[in-house]
Amino acid sequence: MKVLVTGGASGIGFGIAEHFAKAGHEVIIADLDGAKAKEAAAKLPRARGVALNVTDAAAAEALAAELGTLDVLVNNAGIQHVSRLEDFPADKWRLLIDIMLVGPMVMTKAFLPAMRAQNFGRIINIGSIHALVASPFKSAYVAAKHGLLGFAKTLALELGEADITVNTICPAYVKTPLVEKQIADQARENGISELDVVNNIMLAPMPKKAFIGIDEIAGTAAFLISPAARNITAQTLVLDGGWTAR
Repeated sequence: MKVLVTGGASGIGFGIAEHFAKAGHEVIIADLDGAKAKEAAAKLPRARGVALNVTDAAAAEALAAELGTLDVLVNNAGIQHVSRLEDFPADKWRLLIDIMLVGPMVMTKAFLPAMRAQNFGRIINIGSIHALVASPFKSAYVAAKHGLLGFAKTLALELGEADITVNTICPAYVKTPLVEKQIADQARENGISELDVVNNIMLAPMPKKAFIGIDEIAGTAAFLISPAARNITAQTLVLDGGWTAR
């Protein structure tokens, strides 16, 4: 299959790209930093890297025209900003929404015509535990991820007659550079140590008391493109170590 992963140059995105590439799929790594995308793709078989701003509709449509067909779209690109609302810059708040909610819409809209034409497509959104619950100081991120679930459910209903599924993978904390930065930010906002952030904020709600592995997310994405998942759509797959059982 031909697979496109946004924000694929590092972290969760690269882990998913690597998993798919090693399974024999053709992978396109898209990232705002084109050089890093190409560098990441060079590490994998049958992969290429492209520069892409997921909020740029014209760029997304141009890439869709260039690729011609696409079997799997993984909407993974994301950023974080931790701040109480009074100190949250409005332009930064808007940027998070644009990248993590408007971006998946822009990308999906660009590639849907080709998926409809071939009557096949798998759209996988990378959400978060914060699509289901909230944490203080993350108003934009939580709002974007909550919105992503509504977007996926609505789109799945619109695509019910086609062999196209839309699902969202929602992991709890994953040890990525994005989360490493959050640890420092949370420590600052809460006035506690970074170790206390990990133990008392990030892992405290999880009975398993462990960060989610990127391999777990990649494996879940692989399942969603398999024949066994052909009737799984509009679903939220939660990898949270038991967090939401409370």
